[in-house]
Amino acid sequence: MTPAQLSRTVRHAVCRAVADGVLDVAVPDDVRVERPGPGGCGDWATGVALRLAGPAGQPPRVVAERLRERIADRPGVAGVEITGPGFLNITLGGDPAERLREITEAAARQARRAREARRETPVERGGRAVVWSGTVELLRRIEGYGTESGTPPVADHEDTADALGTDATRWAFLSAAAHDPARPGPRLLRQHESNPLFTVRYAHARAHALSRNAAALGFTAAVEPYGTGAGEEKNAARGVERWVADWPAAIGSAARLHAPDRIARHLEGTADALLGFQPAVLPVGGAKPLAAHRSRLALAEAAGAVLAGGLTLLGISAPDHL
Repeated sequence: MTPAQLSRTVRHAVCRAVADGVLDVAVPDDVRVERPGPGGCGDWATGVALRLAGPAGQPPRVVAERLRERIADRPGVAGVEITGPGFLNITLGGDPAERLREITEAAARQARRAREARRETPVERGGRAVVWSGTVELLRRIEGYGTESGTPPVADHEDTADALGTDATRWAFLSAAAHDPARPGPRLLRQHESNPLFTVRYAHARAHALSRNAAALGFTAAVEPYGTGAGEEKNAARGVERWVADWPAAIGSAARLHAPDRIARHLEGTADALLGFQPAVLPVGGAKPLAAHRSRLALAEAAGAVLAGGLTLLGISAPDHL
């Protein structure tokens, strides 16, 4: 179950509680789910009970209990706990490998949809405000939101594409938060780890290189348990898995909040995690590929799909070779 699917599950629980007469509230248009904060547990958490407590005229923990029993019986949910003043902490069920496969396929679909949308809507040229609003409109279209106004004003900047090229200019315009000034400059053309745009595109190229090299060694990716390996390798794998798993929530919040900079920050984190993990993906020294290598390759390819989708949504090229 992806975060978007879980959000719909929680909203449906609110609908059921209202229909059953235990909550008298207006059903929210959307429900936000996030990673649990300090003191939380499970895979995802939501504060929707706190949001509805006032309109319902009930204590938040009572509202949370009403919703808990209506979420816990849904397919894909292993358990729901109430923490703090009324946060719902949700643990997902099912095979973790299957969840990774679902997210990987969803990321690949997003990349295809972004490419198709970009063919229909050419990359915007102009100042930062034009680029920002056009990207927000595309994001909201991809995520199924309306295109109503509400994009926050951004500190405008003249088009510098002629000097830097489209990719570097768009990264400068879209990677800074709306209230921060864009900082286009020659640093975005450097092929160095100090350049976040280069790091993200390089990590995407490395994901494709890992697939090519694995094919040369005679094996392909398979979503399986990570198998044996040193603790450091497992920790690196978990780091990549976390960034991949959080991608649906990142793109959802970017569309909902009119904030494409959230995608850029997520791509940076995904790239850093993948580059730290990639030395463990392929066998070395003539060793034979193991199940762990196949699963690590699947994880690297999932990260590559996230990077491709995110760059395409931002209107930035994602080359297989760099």
